[in-house]
Amino acid sequence: MTVTFIGGGNMASALIGALLRRGAVASHFSVVDPVAEQRARQSARFPGIRVYAEAVAEAFAQSDLVVLAVKPQQMRDAARAMATRLASAPIVLTIAAGIRLADLGRWLGGYNRLVRAMPNTPALIGKGISGAYALPGVDAAGRALAAQVLEAGGELVWVTDEAMLDAVTGVSGSGPAYVFYFIEALEQAARELGFAAADARKLAFATFSGALALAQSSDAEPATLRAQVTSKGGTTERALATLEGDAVKTRIIAAVKAAAVRARELGDAFGVDD
Repeated sequence: MTVTFIGGGNMASALIGALLRRGAVASHFSVVDPVAEQRARQSARFPGIRVYAEAVAEAFAQSDLVVLAVKPQQMRDAARAMATRLASAPIVLTIAAGIRLADLGRWLGGYNRLVRAMPNTPALIGKGISGAYALPGVDAAGRALAAQVLEAGGELVWVTDEAMLDAVTGVSGSGPAYVFYFIEALEQAARELGFAAADARKLAFATFSGALALAQSSDAEPATLRAQVTSKGGTTERALATLEGDAVKTRIIAAVKAAAVRARELGDAFGVDD
């Protein structure tokens, strides 16, 4: 598979690195980025890849897949700059938050072999998850190409309605920040209870990773696992009563929904033309 990345930031690096670990060949990757520092970083990290300052024809030669990995506010200009280079590209995959395929297709001059995905930052270590949606113009082979790239960064869930990608953004796209927030609180509580910083972090990290591993190895619902840890009149019951009293679960759900609404707002804001 030959892939051209538009944008050479962290997510492009994560996907290229993951694909190389799976046996891909460095010379099969091109990165287009106007920032010289980004191009130099990519060349140093992945010897053998091709880097370009602009969307020249050579950057797209024999590409099986083009990945748009630029910031949402840069997408319109990036798409217009490459619109004439896509005649032979079977599929374009965008991982820019909020940008809708109708808008992207318009900027690309009516191109409709498009897949939109929302990955998350654990893709940097191959532990991420992406939600993806494909236009009807994408055939099974095109979906398979997009899946090959996205699954290099972790798991993949296909949705049948593009609007659901805003929900994916709220749940898993922004989700790592919620997890880090909880770990941060657990670590701070440990410090306030007398632990040294290193031990507080160790306790917080191991508690979270261990609980997740237990949940993933069990067929039980998370609520059931929680109940199994919560003895009547015990310490866990007291802690959970505090959380319930402050409606923490309700506020988490509200936060996820707020992120999904913001994703939709970004699509509205960045999808307009001058």
